[in-house]
Amino acid sequence: MPVLNRAELTRTGVIFVALLLAVCATSAAAREFRAADTQPEDYPTVQALRYMGALIAERTGHRHEIKVFHSRQLGEEKETIEQTRVGAIDLNRTNVALIGNFVPAMNVLAMPFLFRSIEHMQKVLDGPIGSEILGSFEPYGFVGLAFYDSGARSIYNGVRPIRSVADLRGLRIRVQQSELMSEMIRSLGAEPVEMPYGLVLTGLANHLIDGAENNWPSFVTTDHYKHAGHLALTEHTMSPEVLVISLKAWKSLSADDQQIFREAAARSSRFMREKWHDLEEQSQHKAEAAGITVARDIDRKPFEDAMAAIYAKAGRDPAAAALIERIRKVE
Repeated sequence: MPVLNRAELTRTGVIFVALLLAVCATSAAAREFRAADTQPEDYPTVQALRYMGALIAERTGHRHEIKVFHSRQLGEEKETIEQTRVGAIDLNRTNVALIGNFVPAMNVLAMPFLFRSIEHMQKVLDGPIGSEILGSFEPYGFVGLAFYDSGARSIYNGVRPIRSVADLRGLRIRVQQSELMSEMIRSLGAEPVEMPYGLVLTGLANHLIDGAENNWPSFVTTDHYKHAGHLALTEHTMSPEVLVISLKAWKSLSADDQQIFREAAARSSRFMREKWHDLEEQSQHKAEAAGITVARDIDRKPFEDAMAAIYAKAGRDPAAAALIERIRKVE
C-alpha cells in the first residue's frame, strides 16, 4: 500500500469533504413540490400541471418533481391561496378573481366586459402587460409563473331563460368568494351568494341558489347543467387562470432551476390552451344534447352599462385605471 505524506493526506481529505458537501447540497436541494388545483383529474389545468411536472423532472434529472393534488384535495381555492402565500403549498392554479383578494392587479383582469374576445385576452397576457402583471406578485408572497385560459364565463340558472338584465332580477346567483364578483351580480339586479366551488352542485340541487356563472367546461364537468337548464351567453368575464409558486418555494430554487420552472410553466400554458379548446367544444355539445336552452341573442350593451359604477370605483385607483386603459388599447 502506498504511504501518503501529510500534504497528500490533507489534500485528499479536502477533496473528500468537498465531494461530500456537494452530494449533500444536491440531496438537500432535491424535493417534491406540492401543487393544488380544485378541478377534477382530467381537467386541462390539472393535465397542464402534470405536463409541467414532467418537463421539470426531465430537465433536472428528477431532482425536482411536482405532485399534483386535484379535485380540492388540499381545500377550496380561497384556502389553498392562503396556504400558498405562507408556503404550506408550493404551487397553485387559481382564478384571478380569488387571488385578487391578495394581488390588486388581478382584480383588473377579473373586471366584467374588459376583454373584447378570447383573442384579445390572449394578446394582452402574452405580451408586455402580462409579463408585468406576473412580475407584480412577489410583495404578496407569490411568484407569478404563467396564465392559463378559462374561457368566457356566462350565467346559468334553473328558474327561467335570461335574455335581458331585467330577467335576472331577484335570482340568487352563486359567485366566487370575491367582492368584485358580488358587486357585478348585484349591479345586474340579482342577489349574489358567495359560495365555495365544491358546494355549488348541492346548492343548485337543493334550490339554495337559483343559478351560478362559469365557463362551459365547469358548467358540464361539475354536473351543474343537470340542475340549471337555462344558460345565457353573457360572456361577462374572460378572466384567466394564473399559476403561482409560493415565494418561499421559489427562493429555495437555484437561479438555473428557477429558469427551468419558468420555461416549463410557459410550455404548460400552451399545452393547456390546446386541451382547453377541445374540452370547451365537447362540453358545449354535451350540454346542448341534454336539452339545455342557450340564449345567444343577448344585447350585451345594457349588461355593460350596468357595470358603470364598478368601473367608476376602479378608476379611483390610478394604477388600476391606467392598466384598464392599456388593456383596452391593445389591438
